[in-house]
Amino acid sequence: MNAFFTTPLATNEPVLSYAPGSPERAELKAVLRELKKEKVKIPMHINGQAVETKELVAIHPPHELKHTLGHYCKGDSKHVNMAIEAALNAQAAWEQMPWQERAAIFLKAADLLTGPYRARMNAATMLGQSKNAYQAEIDAVCEMADFFRFNVEFMTQIYADQPESVPGVWNRLEYRPLEGFIFAVSPFNFTSIAANLCCAPAMLGNVVIWKPAETQIYSAMVIMEVLQEAGLPAGVINLIFTDGPVAGDIIFEHPDFAGLHFTGSTQTFRFMWQLIGNNIGKYKSYPRVVGETGGKDFIMAHPSADAEALAVAMLRGAYEYQGQKCSAASRAYVPESLWPTVKKRLVADMKTLKMGSPEDFSNFINAVIDERAFDKITSYIASAKKDKGAKILAGGDYDKSKGYFIEPTLIEVSKPDYTTMCEEIFGPVLTVYVYKDKDYEKTLEIVDSTSPYALTGAIFAQDRDVIAAANVKLRNAAGNYYINDKPTGAVVGQQPFGGARASGTNDKAGSVLNLYRWLSPRTMKENLNPPKDYRYPFLSEK
Repeated sequence: MNAFFTTPLATNEPVLSYAPGSPERAELKAVLRELKKEKVKIPMHINGQAVETKELVAIHPPHELKHTLGHYCKGDSKHVNMAIEAALNAQAAWEQMPWQERAAIFLKAADLLTGPYRARMNAATMLGQSKNAYQAEIDAVCEMADFFRFNVEFMTQIYADQPESVPGVWNRLEYRPLEGFIFAVSPFNFTSIAANLCCAPAMLGNVVIWKPAETQIYSAMVIMEVLQEAGLPAGVINLIFTDGPVAGDIIFEHPDFAGLHFTGSTQTFRFMWQLIGNNIGKYKSYPRVVGETGGKDFIMAHPSADAEALAVAMLRGAYEYQGQKCSAASRAYVPESLWPTVKKRLVADMKTLKMGSPEDFSNFINAVIDERAFDKITSYIASAKKDKGAKILAGGDYDKSKGYFIEPTLIEVSKPDYTTMCEEIFGPVLTVYVYKDKDYEKTLEIVDSTSPYALTGAIFAQDRDVIAAANVKLRNAAGNYYINDKPTGAVVGQQPFGGARASGTNDKAGSVLNLYRWLSPRTMKENLNPPKDYRYPFLSEK
């Protein structure tokens, strides 16, 4: 190959509407029916092979517990070791593959995903993770395809960045993958994040062990189908279904462990980081540790804010996908002068929200992911019902007899340090503190200092001076910061995603910044006319 290849221009995948009468709606409903009729057995994928075990774990839709979608094959320590061996055996050939061939695999995966696999990927996410059609579309298809296409573009930008050369010298910069394997640990709430955590390092020539959340395995199955059809070589990404400690006990002790790509809880990430630190002398290289963790995301409103826009942002930001987004609005600060109007609109809109199975496209709200999440979220609601300093304005009911259903719940509190204003809930609960208009500056301080997290946040105001001042005051309070918009919905290539403080390493998925973390550059200097005498001119007396 003797050409500098130009990859297709990356553009964001259009979001289909799934409106009544649309072809995509009809196709998606048909695939949902087909998947409901099947009972699949989901194997692990190690070295390009389907690996089954005798221990089968049932998968049930969170919204329909009596139904069984299938079973996944649970692995053990043997399978972790198999995956590591497969990855390391695949490493040399994969990193030596020309970059454009690696790029072609993921470009093809994006087109497969947005074409023949679109309905299947959406349906698997809807059934396995209880997402409505729109939330599945923006996540499992559009964002995943965006990750694949934009990461190819970012990769080519990196490779094209070369140092200056002077006469007689040719300087080059080689962007090597890391020496060893990457451990990708993905969450349940975004199918696209699961794909990006394993695929972003792989695109750059790294080999990966991927352990998804058990509640996301049903859609992980489809991700592997897409990657295999796109031509991903055996051993590059190895998908295992084991308990976290089983995988961690082996992976974090291995000398070839080269990096962690993680999205999940702050507590788990800190534990992993500490374990890696304790084992630092065992590794060939210092591992790259990249993580996006929790959030206690805010909406801060100034008295000049548009009350109607604020109410809509609070509803969408807090309750879409049952509040199970790292970026979901969980606490809001509204001035006394605006609150009557905002409350009236917000409560009225919440009364119109339908809740049930995502198979019924009229349902805005679906189920939370599992019983553990249900019990945690409802414990906060139960406490608020009893506490004098809290008042439930809307919602507050819940039931897990048929599925893990929790009504979108709006709580008003008398103090800004009430529990639900401070602790991460990760469910459809929004708490509002109403402040006196004259206390705006003081409330800004509270917003910045209340939470250990700094993932997303929003400021609502019409006064430009207020916006400018808040931008400075809240500079470190959110890695993704929104002005007159809800604090959710970051788009690849437009709003790179990630936060600091207890919210993670802020390595910005959906941008070139994240890809740099999976590279180990090598500077190469070639002297085109090397000296033949050690003596420098200054050594001469004359």
